[in-house]
Amino acid sequence: MSDDMLKLYELAGADEAVRFSPHCWKTRMALAHKGLEAERIPFHFTDKDVIAFSGQGLVPVLVDGETVVHDSWQIATYLEERFPTPTLFGGDTGRAVARFVNAWADGTLGPVIARVIALDIHSRIAAKDQHYFRETREKRFGMSLEAFAAEPGTHVAALRQALAPLRFTLRQQPFLCGEAPAYADFSVFGMMMWARCISPIELLEQDDPVFAWRERLLDAHDGLARNAPRVA
Repeated sequence: MSDDMLKLYELAGADEAVRFSPHCWKTRMALAHKGLEAERIPFHFTDKDVIAFSGQGLVPVLVDGETVVHDSWQIATYLEERFPTPTLFGGDTGRAVARFVNAWADGTLGPVIARVIALDIHSRIAAKDQHYFRETREKRFGMSLEAFAAEPGTHVAALRQALAPLRFTLRQQPFLCGEAPAYADFSVFGMMMWARCISPIELLEQDDPVFAWRERLLDAHDGLARNAPRVA
């Protein structure tokens, strides 16, 4: 199979050029790291039938010929096996560490960022998705979106505090993975792209080492992420 057979289903906003899912961004960066391109297919929250062939209702979904893989971590491990070089993990030990970083990004950073951008997501997704988003998130959070996202400055401050381990590491080296980025970097960067694409709120201060790291990743792969469409 050639890489031109790859298809990637990604979450899109009301403007379908805006692809804002953190997990889809992990996959986008993993594909770019491998030097691969994929046909990028927009998906909306309520378009469950579009990806029913994957046996579930979430993106990213990667299609490689007859092979269908969903979940960004599973896609990363598939890409590593299917296209071994350049490596995303640097071996089994690196894979295990990347799994931890991915879980930390999802479990620690994701919930805090969600409180900053939840209302921006709701206002910038397709009208047909807004009721679904509100209903499912309010059930998950146990409160209204407005209450969940109240006092965004407080949540930005909490995020900056949560980034302390990343900040300490990036004072010693340019990327989490050392001199060059790999999947552990992409796991955290996906969360940053989630906010960057769908919200005008700035998460980081310019003198933060995490800001400089994000800038380096924005410029990676010929500015793939920096040039990505985002909301005004």
